[in-house]
Amino acid sequence: MKPRFFRFRLRFRLRFRPPWWGVLLAAIGCTAAIALGNWQSRRADEKRAAGAAVTQIAVRGEFLPKHTVLLDNKVYRGRPGYHVVQPLRIAGGNAANKRHVLVNRGWAAAGPRREELPEIRTPAGEVALQGVRLVRMPRAYEPAGTKHAGRVWQNVAIDEFAAWSGLELEPYAIEQHSPLADGLVRDWPPRDFGLEVHQSYALQWYSLAALAVVLLVVLGFRREKSPS
Repeated sequence: MKPRFFRFRLRFRLRFRPPWWGVLLAAIGCTAAIALGNWQSRRADEKRAAGAAVTQIAVRGEFLPKHTVLLDNKVYRGRPGYHVVQPLRIAGGNAANKRHVLVNRGWAAAGPRREELPEIRTPAGEVALQGVRLVRMPRAYEPAGTKHAGRVWQNVAIDEFAAWSGLELEPYAIEQHSPLADGLVRDWPPRDFGLEVHQSYALQWYSLAALAVVLLVVLGFRREKSPS
């Protein structure tokens, strides 16, 4: 008789058995990436809405230089400087009902030393002003509870400025676009400036969330040997 040989073949079965820590890391990473992607998407929506809601405005009035505020950390073409914010007394009001509006007049370069503030030239008398109406002044990051001291502020809110100056202010501000002989730069970025950047960041975060899920699925499968 011929000897009988027994042959064994190993077969592999794939089973999805990811470790608990892998599931936890994937869940944390996916949740964080989606949250950051949603935040960037909201910023893009805000920029898009701001670009669509631009309203031109024209007023006449007189600037009040004694209430000048300089918005800090405003960079123009690589140079540090300030945005000059002044209230404008709107023409046409009477002595008992004086209306004012905040105006972002433009950019001024910072001095060589921090304590040297730029000298702001303010046109005397009544001026004709054209610009863009703003629901609120753009805000930069500022720690909670910051108190304003002096003329250099990080942000300007209409209600805070009204309380500081004692003036009755309109519930909007103006970004000045009309020229004046004051040496200020009014090269404003478009209202939807940075929209594509936020959209790109949102796509990157969503892609990272998808990658976390894909890695969990791929690395979670294990081969199990079964003799036959």
